[in-house]
Amino acid sequence: MKKIEKRKVSVITCILLWCMLFLTACKPKVEINQETSSVKTNIQETGEELAESIETVENENEEIAPIEEVIDTHPYDFTICFAGDINLDEQWCTTKFLDQQENGIRDCISEELITHMQQADVMCLNNEFTYSLQGAPLEGKMYTFRANPDRVSILQEMGVDIVKLANNHVYDYGKQALLDTFETLENAGISYIGAGRNLEEAMKPVYIEIDGKKVAFVAASRAEKYKMTPQATEEKPGILRCYDNTLFLEVIREARENADFVLAYVHWGTEYSFELEEVQLTTGKEYLDAGADVVIGAHTHCLQGMEYYDGKPIIYSLGNYWFNEKTLDSMLLDLHFYGDDNGGELEVQVIPAIQSEKCTRIVTDTEEQERIYSFLENISINAEIDQEGMVTEKE
Repeated sequence: MKKIEKRKVSVITCILLWCMLFLTACKPKVEINQETSSVKTNIQETGEELAESIETVENENEEIAPIEEVIDTHPYDFTICFAGDINLDEQWCTTKFLDQQENGIRDCISEELITHMQQADVMCLNNEFTYSLQGAPLEGKMYTFRANPDRVSILQEMGVDIVKLANNHVYDYGKQALLDTFETLENAGISYIGAGRNLEEAMKPVYIEIDGKKVAFVAASRAEKYKMTPQATEEKPGILRCYDNTLFLEVIREARENADFVLAYVHWGTEYSFELEEVQLTTGKEYLDAGADVVIGAHTHCLQGMEYYDGKPIIYSLGNYWFNEKTLDSMLLDLHFYGDDNGGELEVQVIPAIQSEKCTRIVTDTEEQERIYSFLENISINAEIDQEGMVTEKE
């Protein structure tokens, strides 16, 4: 973090001295026929005023508390934080609950979790709805989610920097609503991945430079049995799909050539199932082979396990973060990065939470933390989690 230098009295004194001399020079000149005593009196008064001003500044400066320097004691260079699914649909239970709360989102998500999100160098989550006042629900779709564009301020309050739009709900209200979503996020200063006004945009990685390192974010979706969310084309907006991996692998390879770290965020898996689909087990490794450093999943609305492949982590699903009224284990995921001229490495950490009764609360009780860590280990392939939530590859 940047260090703040203390102000010095001598600097302020010099500034005041010059100001007073300037003001003195600007006073009406003494007439030649005035007595010498009048001139002396004028100069004497000006000198006394200057002395009093300097003394006042020095006294006030003595009362200023010293500014403490904030020193970054973390062993890592920077942290990127991920959250799972969030839903701000106007008719959905979580949003209706939100509107009844005195402190808004801070009564729905633990203050500790929000602070953690805000303090991350980059905060990313899955935006499982569209921002618009236009469009109509897609015909034949059971659940459709649309939020007033003003709701984007909630993401800003939580410190969100980038969202994944490659999912099965961003097109719930059609083309115009999707275009409104792009505009809403852009006006809010929030980047998005996995969707665009055309295929080129949908495939484009988002690059963020942090602490001298360039990090690439890419996303794609393969979450629908009935493919109602269209893939973008050369002329039409949509998402990037990865039922066929060809385009997504191309995106990952491009990102690998232009970044120090590549993070692949994928919409996949079976909803409310801890069991992994075979396609998750195979394609996740393909994404790592293509150049991703981490693969992170969403869509299942529940946590899924983790796997290390060639020393790199696959987090199969972050589950719900703040999405509905169900009682489910949840978490924030921290990726701590260490970089050098030859590349770098990362550590994975779980921040345990529980979604219940339309709220998401951080878990601080040691026994409850251990329960969540043990559960994640049991559904993982070769990952273990220590009492601090640090995830490592099981020997």
